[in-house]
Amino acid sequence: MARILVSGCLLGFDCRYKGDNCKCQRLLDLQKEHTLIPVCPEQMGGLRTPRKPSERVGDKVMSSGGRNVTKQFVKGAEAALETALIAQVDFAILKAKSPSCGKGIIYDGTFTGAKIPGNGVTTELLLAHHIPVYTEEDEWPV
Repeated sequence: MARILVSGCLLGFDCRYKGDNCKCQRLLDLQKEHTLIPVCPEQMGGLRTPRKPSERVGDKVMSSGGRNVTKQFVKGAEAALETALIAQVDFAILKAKSPSCGKGIIYDGTFTGAKIPGNGVTTELLLAHHIPVYTEEDEWPV
């Protein structure tokens, strides 16, 4: 039985920036045999739901309204890492393309839907601590 850190929005929690979720049934099906630990780094960092969308711009995270929300994203990433360490997770499955949770491809900071190679703030921190990260679009090791 694996212990898996999971983006709350993928489990059906309405925590995305626009107040909805992106429930992933394939992920929910893992609950039958594995322990899923939900996190929302953006909420954990103090951001409200709903909120303006944010994207990475270099080392910063900016909202579509021009607010620098890097501090909240870093705080949320640190809280997600602490949760992962306490729960002794085997890996994480996080929301693709998100400025917090994306892996490999993220939105480019122009709020046009364009994407670039990169990782979200939380994904970077988890990977730096040797916690494997996947997205809902990947094949998982379970």
